Amino acid sequence: MHPLTRTRLEKAAADNGFDLDRGMDGAWLRFESSHAHIHLWLNEWAGATIIAAFSNAALLHTLGPHGVPLTHPLPPGAMGGRSVGDFGQLHDLLRRAMLLARTLPDALWQTFEAQTAALPMTTEAERLVVQRVGQHLFRQGLLDLWDGRCAISGLSVPALLRASHAKPWKDCATDQERLNVHNGLLLAAHLDAAFDAGLITVEDDGWVVVSEALEADARAVLGVERPRRVRGLVEEHRGYLAWHREWVFQQGSVPRASV
Repeated sequence: MHPLTRTRLEKAAADNGFDLDRGMDGAWLRFESSHAHIHLWLNEWAGATIIAAFSNAALLHTLGPHGVPLTHPLPPGAMGGRSVGDFGQLHDLLRRAMLLARTLPDALWQTFEAQTAALPMTTEAERLVVQRVGQHLFRQGLLDLWDGRCAISGLSVPALLRASHAKPWKDCATDQERLNVHNGLLLAAHLDAAFDAGLITVEDDGWVVVSEALEADARAVLGVERPRRVRGLVEEHRGYLAWHREWVFQQGSVPRASV
């Protein structure tokens, strides 16, 4: 590996949160992070393609369009990887990977446990303080997962976005469920209210379904008078969305073709 290439790869890793340089691992540069439990390997192929391999399979499943899935041999311990064409794309890939590594199960729950371990939970007021810690972490996790955009409308104004649970906080059996980022969607405030009230829901394929209880003029104001689809759902979302359709959604719906 050319020394300049190695320096640029090391800088890209450090700039995006992979701050623990573990040196060479065979032909690969290996990194870890003090911010998340994840291993990263970087390499260059044929002098033109940059290769990033990761230890987290869930992360790879959620990376979406960032990079091209690897067909090259992987270093020991890697679950998969992506290739990119230049260092700008590498920075985008690593930034997204670090956001996901800090978010995906059970990262938020582990952070919650660490932050609340010493907090008292005897009184109702004390329990509410602990709950607010969890809700703040869940919101931040959804902001990271959805890249700061409403999953339905694409709105990217953080002050107008809400972390909406598919299976409500009160109905979850464990904190792992409450803080699982797949148990929710990042939604604009008006769509969050409709989702919480069971006036809209989401199918496994991402199509938004609208309850017949929502009048036509209200659907137009909400922006769901035409077909809308949530993109980027993964398998882990489906169980929670099914729960929402069964227990929250107001049965009876306008077919999606005429929404």
